[in-house]
Amino acid sequence: MSFEQIFDDSYERVLRTRKDGTDFFGAFYHRFLHDDERIAQRFANTDMAVQQSMLKKSFYSLFAFYASGQADDAIRRIAERHNRDHLDIHPEFYDRWLECLISSVKRFDDEFSEDVELAWRLVMAPGITYMKFKYDKPCPTPSGER
Repeated sequence: MSFEQIFDDSYERVLRTRKDGTDFFGAFYHRFLHDDERIAQRFANTDMAVQQSMLKKSFYSLFAFYASGQADDAIRRIAERHNRDHLDIHPEFYDRWLECLISSVKRFDDEFSEDVELAWRLVMAPGITYMKFKYDKPCPTPSGER
């Protein structure tokens, strides 16, 4: 079975599972916000229901980037929004994000294994690398503007 299929199957399982009345994305954000005080401060005035919805959508962008090997408009917008000039999400936070994500998968996927962990890491890695790379890169100016 391919790592892409292992990821797909695991993703379906975590979305179906509730633990202690909490869904996967809620549990992930709880873990992520408690991982580092600086992260918690970034989300202090955030509507977490909206944030969780955006995370679900960004998963599709990360997966598309992995599958195609190309940055589409969605991941470009996400990277721009998170770069130094906008939300200023430091590259080190992506490593914490991934570790919290893997911990959440482990909790929610009853079939969690080394292959499942590796599948998640492989699928997320290209997008995370892209986000880190774009952190301090200037955003292109729309054509015709100066």
